[in-house]
Amino acid sequence: MNARAERVGDPGPDSGSGAAGGGISVRNLAVRYGEHLALDGVTVEVPAGRVTGLIGMNGSGKSTLFKAIMGMVRPDAGSVRIAGDGQAAARRGGLVGYVPQSEDVDWAFPVSVRDVVMMGRYGHQGRTRRPRAADHAAVDAALARVELSELADRQIGQLSGGQKKRAFVARGIAQEARILLLDEPFAGVDKRSEATIVRLLRELADDGRTVLVSTHDLHALPQLADEAVLLLRRVLFHGTVAEALRPERLALAFGLDVLGGASS
Repeated sequence: MNARAERVGDPGPDSGSGAAGGGISVRNLAVRYGEHLALDGVTVEVPAGRVTGLIGMNGSGKSTLFKAIMGMVRPDAGSVRIAGDGQAAARRGGLVGYVPQSEDVDWAFPVSVRDVVMMGRYGHQGRTRRPRAADHAAVDAALARVELSELADRQIGQLSGGQKKRAFVARGIAQEARILLLDEPFAGVDKRSEATIVRLLRELADDGRTVLVSTHDLHALPQLADEAVLLLRRVLFHGTVAEALRPERLALAFGLDVLGGASS
């Protein structure tokens, strides 16, 4: 793909601040799985205080980018800085919360919704990992915020798809993560959960958090995101949502056959 990455429009005053402003800075990132090149020279700045939508078809490298930011895969080239620091320091500081795709989670594991959310408090508990009053209060507040208080003691696998996503968002809230990565959080969720998640992400961004979310739902993108990144192994475009949704740009990322059905 020889398409040149574009940056068009004015996503806002914090745009381009990247890691230095509390966001994410990815530079010339390349990741291979054997002979398959999953990411090829990806450079992108994800600013704090905004919701950035990551758009691309299946196999475009979205999940790989998330895992590279999290340090779950080792890049062949390039670097990632989180809030001006390296990934290890960011993880130790509990700066990053991650909501993975549903297929990446063992839903049969015998933990309750409350247990999952409490995992977000591990970095606040010291070596003993014993929850204190402040930890329980943070978990209760996070559960209330995602409207799951009544299901707190239910085994996590018994929840609906949307409820599961909300539980992982609650984990990030309880963690007090400054950076949230959400990989396809709207896949298979009900409308109530989608609306709740969108509202929460907007609130978290308004609070100064960095939010990077991948989604196939292009129709909901204007309500969700402040800016958008089109990815196809490399960054094709980064700018305003309105510019990202122009047919000629979607054609680069998805192919001409999807222009009549952009929600797929």
